[in-house]
Amino acid sequence: MQAFSYTAPDTVQGVLDELSAHAKSGERAQVLAGGTDMLVQLRGADRAPRAIVDIKKLAETNAVEIGADNVFVGACVPGALLSSNDQLKALFPGLVESVDLIGSAQIQGRASIGGNLCNASPAGDTIPALIANQGRCRIASPSGTRELAVEDFVVDVQKNVLAADEFLLGIDFPRPTTNTADAYLRFIPRTEMDIAVAGAGVSITVENGRCSAARVAIGAVARTVMLVPAAAAALVGTSLTETDLVAAQNAASDAAQPISDKRGTAEYRKKVVGVLLRRAIERAIQRLQESNS
Repeated sequence: MQAFSYTAPDTVQGVLDELSAHAKSGERAQVLAGGTDMLVQLRGADRAPRAIVDIKKLAETNAVEIGADNVFVGACVPGALLSSNDQLKALFPGLVESVDLIGSAQIQGRASIGGNLCNASPAGDTIPALIANQGRCRIASPSGTRELAVEDFVVDVQKNVLAADEFLLGIDFPRPTTNTADAYLRFIPRTEMDIAVAGAGVSITVENGRCSAARVAIGAVARTVMLVPAAAAALVGTSLTETDLVAAQNAASDAAQPISDKRGTAEYRKKVVGVLLRRAIERAIQRLQESNS
């Protein structure tokens, strides 16, 4: 009879060896990063025995590296540490805002962006912000380390691309320039600690009064968080007038593929996600204005 087991290797190779051994034997293994989603799963319908492989002892998964050109955040870095990092808040205020929305202060002491991404919820708050900021997954596998854009990492509801013998080390970002700003907004039924009805993340770069680059991602309105190139295209080359923002808003609403459930109808979600995007763009613009004043 299969039972639960727990291991906590202190090297990347040790984790890979554990995952590979279980994959070859056909036994289920689950990686533990923050653990907040896993605990909910174990208290719900998914109570089947498994091998739990804890990756919190790895230096790589706990690293926060801010370089001249790139930023790396390990898969196990708690949200509370990210929210208290002044450098990260200055570089990625929208991303840090998305982290700060996950649960209570106690949850944020354990929850991580790596775990939030791997859980692959369509309503995961950090995922639109990760995509908007050009996040790339750094994945450890038996054949070496590989990279993949965040928008390609989640493939369906609670499903990601990781093979049974792979795990997420962390996420790389290009360091934003001084004329780039991001923002993330969501709508929830309650004032806090609820699941997003819709969410929108954006990053814009403005040079000489015109938008030279943009990325838009929307969440909770399809089976996965979506990158929306059409909404970004509506902004690039413009001076970000109200007309331009409405065009991006409409593109986001058009791209959304929501369902109706007890938290909102599909029609409502399509409208709300566009409004959220417009407001997120306005917030990013305000940040650029404040930083240049």
